Amino acid sequence: MPTNRYSIGAMTLHWAIAIAVIWDWRLADAAEHAPRGQHFAVLQPHFALGMVILVLTAIRLIWRWTHKAPPLGTHLANWERFLAQAVHYIFYALLLGLPLMAWIGTSMMRQPIDFFGLFTIPNLPTPDARGPGHELTDLHGTLGNIMLWLIVLHVLGALKHQFWDKDGDLYRMLPFGTPRSG
Repeated sequence: MPTNRYSIGAMTLHWAIAIAVIWDWRLADAAEHAPRGQHFAVLQPHFALGMVILVLTAIRLIWRWTHKAPPLGTHLANWERFLAQAVHYIFYALLLGLPLMAWIGTSMMRQPIDFFGLFTIPNLPTPDARGPGHELTDLHGTLGNIMLWLIVLHVLGALKHQFWDKDGDLYRMLPFGTPRSG
């Protein structure tokens, strides 16, 4: 039977990734304010959580390819459909690209990633290139800020649908409530 709600698996992955991204942003922000010389050590949990986000996103994409997403409601304007799809594609690109970019950049700087003290994620086979590695991690930071603005846009869109349009679209990604059909 067709549904207008995402599967429990998709919901779980969505919210786990959302929480991880916000937590990771807070870790990065803490590192920005770390005392001189402690920046990289404070960033280690940020790097480790980035790897978790990478794995969760890969699982989410596999889930998405194997479990059909509910169609967008017919009540949406064409610009809303376009914006929703564009933001989701950009989210996926950033959720995969940001951790990979950081892993490549830290590998170029010969800085392995400590995974919460459990094990070390080895460097990728990259050239020893400290300057380009720093540039790549700087770009990672810039794209991370773009991701934060997209999160704000995404949340504002969900709130618009919930409280302005009153169409129940927020419930498509929650296990309770009644999403509009069609």
